[in-house]
Amino acid sequence: MSDGQTIKVAAQAGEPTTLAPRARGGVPAERAQESRARFKDPARAQMPADYAISLDAYRRGGTDYFLDRVPDGLVRQPMQGFEKTYPNIVDYIVRITHRIWEEKDIGYIYDTYSHDCAVWDDFGLQYGRDKIVSDTIQLNNAFPDIRIVADEVIWAGDDASGFHTSHRTRIFGTNTGFSHYGPPTGKRVQFWCLANCVARDNEIYQEHVVYDTVGLLQQLGFDATDMARRFVANGAATLLPENFMAGAATRMKGQGKPARVALPADPAEDVGTFARAALDSIWNRRNLSAMEKLYSPHVLVQATAGRVYHGVGQWQSFVLSMLAMFPDLHFAVEDLYWMGNAAEGHLLAIRWSIVGTHTGPGRYGLPTGKQVHLWGISHWILDAGRVQKEWFMFNEFGVLLQLQG
Repeated sequence: MSDGQTIKVAAQAGEPTTLAPRARGGVPAERAQESRARFKDPARAQMPADYAISLDAYRRGGTDYFLDRVPDGLVRQPMQGFEKTYPNIVDYIVRITHRIWEEKDIGYIYDTYSHDCAVWDDFGLQYGRDKIVSDTIQLNNAFPDIRIVADEVIWAGDDASGFHTSHRTRIFGTNTGFSHYGPPTGKRVQFWCLANCVARDNEIYQEHVVYDTVGLLQQLGFDATDMARRFVANGAATLLPENFMAGAATRMKGQGKPARVALPADPAEDVGTFARAALDSIWNRRNLSAMEKLYSPHVLVQATAGRVYHGVGQWQSFVLSMLAMFPDLHFAVEDLYWMGNAAEGHLLAIRWSIVGTHTGPGRYGLPTGKQVHLWGISHWILDAGRVQKEWFMFNEFGVLLQLQG
């Protein structure tokens, strides 16, 4: 897919692209319908086969080389409909983030997000870029010295069907302004944020964003459960309706057993099948012994609320704790794409969801019997047939809101 100068991603013969192309200019009538639909994974042919367009390649030359001006010498790709200043999708994601958040050109959101953008966060699904503008102002007000450092950008797709990007950042700031959580604390914080976006024609029109809100609250000196209780009591939380989820999770039918999904012989040859089968084996078949084959013995996992797990044993204990609290949980992969190759390894972005009933003991207190929706984003470094490192971030504050509601 790469000739060393330009990566052009297109669907294989006979394989449909993810999203139908649209007319250039203006906002098409089908946009609202698209933004409310559940998006399929990008086509396999749309996965970058190397790292010619990557954050690592983008960083070459030093900070002054790329953040404050149009970078020179980057591998270019077709970017029809985007501002000409952006040579590729990684540059687009990194520089619009820097311009909006650190240069404080918050109004640039009107140029880079669609008017009907669908946004998932801790509080559920909301529509419209005005919500994004408001949230950006609120967070900047709470942390006026905010810095957002790009840690990785995993991407797939193209300018016709839409670019899919998973942007992992580390956010730093000092709480010297009022926030949703109360008056300034003066505390210095740092926390993860993972944002999955779909963009076309210079506009992001779907975003799933996971802020480590629980980790942020802990650093500010608050108890996350008490804060969730306060939000619910004050009516400040946009909660899912009580009948949103009814009935059992669909991990298996009736009294049957969960299906077994076979792992490919060579993970590097079929990355998508490997990831889906691995997650299904662990979470839905409850085969935690498989983790010893799927993960490096020395795997490092960084998770929500500042949790860090060293080695398979510690990570296995976390998975067990989730299964203990939600014994009927069903894990579903909702979006998956990757970049790389067998020689250089692969980077994977996996957006997933869990439906489960809180009937077991654990960190969320006594069982409530409530059914909850957890969703999150994982990043994998896959090399030598095993996951070497993982970032596992989910809507933990949203879970607390649902349990307190």
